[in-house]
Amino acid sequence: MKKLVVAFFFCLPFIHQADAQQNPNPGYWQQHADYSMDVKMDVKKFTYTGTQSVAYTNNSPDTLRKVFYHLYFNAFQPNSDMDALLMSIPDPDPRMVDTKEIRGRKISESKINKLKENEIGFVKVKKLAQDGSPIESKVVGTVLEVTLNTPLPPHQTTILDLTFDGQVPQMVRRAGRNSKEGVALSMAQWFPKLAEYDFEGWHTEQYLGREFHSVWSNYDVKITLDKDYTVGGTGILQNNNEIGHGYQDAEVTVPSTKGKTLTWHFKAENVLDFTWAADPNYIHDIYDGPNGVKLHFLYKNNPAILENWKNLQPVTAQLMDFFNKNVGEYPYSQYSVIQGGDGGMEYSMCTLITGERNFPSLVGVTAHELAHSWFQHTLATNETKHEWMDEGFTTFISDLAMLQILPKKDLEDDNPFASTYKSYYSMIARNIQEPLTTHSDHYLTNRAYSISAYSRGSIFLTQLAYIIGWDNMMKTLQEFYRDYKFTHPTPNDFKRTAERLTGANLDWYMTDWTMTTNTVDYAVLFVEEIQKNQSLVTLKRIGRAGMPLDILVTYQDGSMETFYVPYTSMHWNKPNQYVEYERTILEGWGWAQPEYKFIINKPKSTIKTILIDPSQFMADVNQENNVYHNN
Repeated sequence: MKKLVVAFFFCLPFIHQADAQQNPNPGYWQQHADYSMDVKMDVKKFTYTGTQSVAYTNNSPDTLRKVFYHLYFNAFQPNSDMDALLMSIPDPDPRMVDTKEIRGRKISESKINKLKENEIGFVKVKKLAQDGSPIESKVVGTVLEVTLNTPLPPHQTTILDLTFDGQVPQMVRRAGRNSKEGVALSMAQWFPKLAEYDFEGWHTEQYLGREFHSVWSNYDVKITLDKDYTVGGTGILQNNNEIGHGYQDAEVTVPSTKGKTLTWHFKAENVLDFTWAADPNYIHDIYDGPNGVKLHFLYKNNPAILENWKNLQPVTAQLMDFFNKNVGEYPYSQYSVIQGGDGGMEYSMCTLITGERNFPSLVGVTAHELAHSWFQHTLATNETKHEWMDEGFTTFISDLAMLQILPKKDLEDDNPFASTYKSYYSMIARNIQEPLTTHSDHYLTNRAYSISAYSRGSIFLTQLAYIIGWDNMMKTLQEFYRDYKFTHPTPNDFKRTAERLTGANLDWYMTDWTMTTNTVDYAVLFVEEIQKNQSLVTLKRIGRAGMPLDILVTYQDGSMETFYVPYTSMHWNKPNQYVEYERTILEGWGWAQPEYKFIINKPKSTIKTILIDPSQFMADVNQENNVYHNN
């Protein structure tokens, strides 16, 4: 039977977004840091030195006796935890291993384990001081543990100064030097970065190559390197008319540069990190985006990719406009799309993506990484623990945007969520599902992690739209963004937003979908005629997860009507999603009842089909038993 998809794709509601405001939860607080860094890069040796001063403000109710720094580049060393994980996980990231066949068996070898001394990554902290006095610290893998001389009381600020040396690793994952496409420097997570302290305490996990959780910070960064290199990344360039490289105003003459280096001075406010990339062969274009946002594009001067990167620029502006209208306004004045890294990865005010792609792929990766600016970099849930919110919500909105912006000939399916459901069902069939509450670093397989974070996280929204209606779900997403941006919201904050907006009780859904591996499986068992003009329909809940049900009945004469079975735990009925058909609201079905019966006031002979969930947005793992055919 042809499914009925609710017509929502091009008529999504738009709610005006207010200015950023405090998290509405009573007693909410968050830490803050002001970074000042001066860095000098040796582009021949791929080493760098830097000074860093951080004004760290403790907005918590706790007195802090320690602080912690992330030293992410230390992961790119033989015998690191990241190296060990590559050798123990059954399906390591293929970008991070070399695979060879021995006696018919494929053997993976960690690329990190093969790095030579001058190819590894590291960040070494020196001369660490608190308010001018030296303090003690120790390195534990990718984390620096610092014992404060003077404990930091609530609502006080301390100044942490240090110097550091770093070496850029050979490109293995996300950051590094000499990428596969020839980008010289992809500088992500490259400096000593304060760990987050929040209502759950310190977040000091070893870096294993997946997700991040960071302190809201302001950055003032100076980067000195070879004058032939063009730099792009987080923040606003402060000395653009000294730099040139495509940043200066057209009518201003850039003074001649003395010496062999240039210093690039960037500032960024209220961001989670500071990322940059540099290459001597970058083309730098600037395109006017919506609401005065400047879109920067930095990509290699490679004739094979020039046309795609030029065509990407107006499409990126369209994508930003779509996200502005359907989630909320982008909060910064610039965004940079930069060729670099090893695939696609989001950072504050920028992304690093591989650029040697066909055009639909280039648009797709840009759409996804740009959409992260709303979820990971403005809402900023703790993606190390709730990766499904960031990756899943990003997948949802970017897939929706692609449907509107790309020509149909470039789309794999006119249902933008088809691939997410297919991935989820494949995970169930393989029996590798784990609860979404699993820490992002601790999934047993990369496959389970990626499907859970991206596909199951996206389905959380599309299935919620099935539960409460598409308009209500989109309004919930917009209200969530408006109320919680810049405040590290939790899954419960999203659930409560939906509950406040609709009046529905949704704790059962959050519990089943995120904290368990329960699946949805409903079936039409049989239909029997009990009187001349009455047919009794018996349904069965086979899966452990409960749901409200939309049921479409098609009659032999071609007419249709729908029945709605409320889920009693909701204590609420969703609006009719199929207004063109008559709808009957039936008695509720509770979770403890394995079967449910209802009456159709027509003879069985007049019924052609009965279908549970004509939209197919309910993630029913066995849809073959969802339909009854009266042959």
